[in-house]
Amino acid sequence: MKAVVFAYHNVGVRCLKVLLARGVDIALVVTHEDNPQETIWFESVSALCRQRGIPFIAPADPATPELLAQVAAAQPDFIFSFYYRHMLPVALLALAKHGAFNMHGSLLPKYRGRVPINWAVLHGETETGATLHEMAAKPDAGAIVAQTAVPILPDDTAYEVFGKVVVAAEQTLWNVLPAMLAGQTPRLPNDLSQGSYFGGRKPADGEIDWNQPAQQVYNLFRAVAPPYPGAWTVIKDRTFIIGKAYLSDNLIENLPANLPLGLAVVDNRIVGVCGDGRALLINELLADGVIVTPEALQNILL
Repeated sequence: MKAVVFAYHNVGVRCLKVLLARGVDIALVVTHEDNPQETIWFESVSALCRQRGIPFIAPADPATPELLAQVAAAQPDFIFSFYYRHMLPVALLALAKHGAFNMHGSLLPKYRGRVPINWAVLHGETETGATLHEMAAKPDAGAIVAQTAVPILPDDTAYEVFGKVVVAAEQTLWNVLPAMLAGQTPRLPNDLSQGSYFGGRKPADGEIDWNQPAQQVYNLFRAVAPPYPGAWTVIKDRTFIIGKAYLSDNLIENLPANLPLGLAVVDNRIVGVCGDGRALLINELLADGVIVTPEALQNILL
């Protein structure tokens, strides 16, 4: 069986390796050029292609007649999309003799759309996963082929959950691929009424509203903690980013009454006081890329 694969990020690398291990002939890989404005903390699809001798391209737009002709010339049995960042045109999807399939980082139909892991952590979910589904005109709307769940522990950051989802994606594809190659691809209902669509997130969305309850502030921290842009707050025109934090009332005893909302120093420890009177213990606070000590923050707050 021959495939054209649209791939990027760690999921792209791992799922490409699954296809190779299962004996799929990868005729072409379409990937992205790395954005110099983005922190690149993930594996490189193009590096894997160079290593394995797989032809690859990185067009800016997948909806061009040139790319359509190139994919048509490859005569793929399957088209796969593994964390590729653009929607693929329906005309391109139709070129796959046995179907076009995408790996999505949630348990569809929940969290369709962009950055599903970050949204799941932000909303305090206790479970997410990876779903292989048939591609359609609408994002993440096609029939479900297979999915694998992973837990989200109370203190997991989105980065930690992403590592679990990468493994779930690999397991999902590995387990269902033999049936797909044998012409027996499962197609289960994807009831969109049971989920919601979410858009992308920007660094500005990480601003902390200290009026919110501590659990919500903690969820925001976990959802955007490094290597993502981070949860941040401004004091005297300086931006402070939370690098590490923990939510436990047992670690912050004798919290003084009437502390103002936001960052404070208590017993030589940095805390973030929230709207419900509880506080985050902040183990690492950054400003301009430099760790801020309790003493330095105290001087700023004076």
